[in-house]
Amino acid sequence: MKFSYKFILPYICLILFGIQCGGYKILAVFPIPAGSHEILGNGVVNHLLKAGHEVTYITPFPKNKTIPNLRYISVVDNIGHLNVTLINLKLLMSRNIQMDQDNIFDMMMNLTKNTLKNKNVLYLLNDPNEKFDLVLTQWTFNEESSGIAAAFNCPYIWFFPYEPSYISLALIDEVTNPSYTANIEMRDIPPFTFWQRLQLLKFQTWKIWNNYFYHRHIEKEVFDYTFKPILRRKNRTLPHYEELRLNASLIFGNYHVSMGQAIRLPQNYIPIGGQHIDEVVPTLPKDLKKIMDEATNGVIYFSMGSNLKCKDLPDSIKQALLKMFSRLNQTIIWKFEEPIPNIPKNVHILQWAPQLSILAHPNCILLISHGGLLSMNEAIHFGVPLISIPVFYDHLYNADKSVSKGIGVKVDLTDNLADDLKVAIHEILNNPIYRERMKETSFIYHHRLAPPGKVLVHWVEHVIATRGAVHLRSPALLVPWYQKMYLDLALLLCLGLVLILWILRKLYCFNLQYKVKSKQL
Repeated sequence: MKFSYKFILPYICLILFGIQCGGYKILAVFPIPAGSHEILGNGVVNHLLKAGHEVTYITPFPKNKTIPNLRYISVVDNIGHLNVTLINLKLLMSRNIQMDQDNIFDMMMNLTKNTLKNKNVLYLLNDPNEKFDLVLTQWTFNEESSGIAAAFNCPYIWFFPYEPSYISLALIDEVTNPSYTANIEMRDIPPFTFWQRLQLLKFQTWKIWNNYFYHRHIEKEVFDYTFKPILRRKNRTLPHYEELRLNASLIFGNYHVSMGQAIRLPQNYIPIGGQHIDEVVPTLPKDLKKIMDEATNGVIYFSMGSNLKCKDLPDSIKQALLKMFSRLNQTIIWKFEEPIPNIPKNVHILQWAPQLSILAHPNCILLISHGGLLSMNEAIHFGVPLISIPVFYDHLYNADKSVSKGIGVKVDLTDNLADDLKVAIHEILNNPIYRERMKETSFIYHHRLAPPGKVLVHWVEHVIATRGAVHLRSPALLVPWYQKMYLDLALLLCLGLVLILWILRKLYCFNLQYKVKSKQL
């Protein structure tokens, strides 16, 4: 029998095609034990799984179920290393604690160290048989996670939960100009006054100085202690921390221009704000759906997020809020972490609330939240105006930003919260401009070339296929700061000027001496 290649050729092509289109192995690192960060991490992982990739997921929230192509690496003990006193509403209101930058750095530094010394993580890092095509790691106020990519000799991508800032952009390009770029750690919205520009310059300069001369030293010690032994066992040399922390292929930012400011971004900063929101929103539970369907005057949804607990509010404020809510015509759905006795008929308490499904309901007319970026993102996605009660970090900036965009109102967290909130509610509900502005903002948010989840998958695959996307790296990383500011040119010009003045002086002195000698003759 004569052998014919025409029968076997299609099978060879199918095999080769299957190899080419096979999923990549990706390590996703989202170690922060907070509900909002869990939501972001789960969104990233779900998009990668749907695209056919194999994901290993380092998380403090592993699920007790088997999902194809997904392996959990549990860091559940990270939950005990998050300083919950820093996010206690009662203590924050009493000013008994201060949520300053050093507190945040120390808290997140302890969290990072706990993650890297976790037995499950160490086993993964030391396993010589583990191979990954990419590490996608959440930024945790330090860059030590870059060592994970070195352990597996693969490219890595940063995931930033916040709007682009001088901190994130400095990792792939250069710091932002504080004269016209808002700082998420402060609350000023451009255009700035002279005093605001001065304060922003002072703050950014101090932060860069403090990070370089204080924080970087602490980070490098932990980095070397953790990863040098791991690389030594694998017969490889650990790159210098400063080199590796600036070696990211790109940054995914939980950001879209509709949510924040329009600033210049490098080629390898990819906005994917809203990637955590499913295209098909889950249906409401029957009892909750009935409540919202029957809310003829609309529903006001009140939640302080996953980390801040309304139950921690002083009792006087909780009772004042209930009294104020009882006088409204609207139905109130309040995410509250424990039962409340004697609640008004129009108030419904939920210890857990499906926020996306609530905001998606047509009868939801207002969101009251803490000013977190996720809540603001979701409000814009569903076109619901919001009232922000900011507490710390980027909440203040987000709240002021929503006010400047005309999509919301800000209320300070004080003992007078109930009265101030009542005024804000009446302002939002009785002034149609807020809903109109929110509809415009929501249109801009949705009017993209592709959904953020597809953008995420595209760039993950692009980085792997191009072996780190070196072509996207900014040359700014190779230029010293003094050259960027042309200080070397300024020095050269100064030296040239000094030299010219010296020559002129010499010529003057020579001419003067010549005249004196001529007179003597």
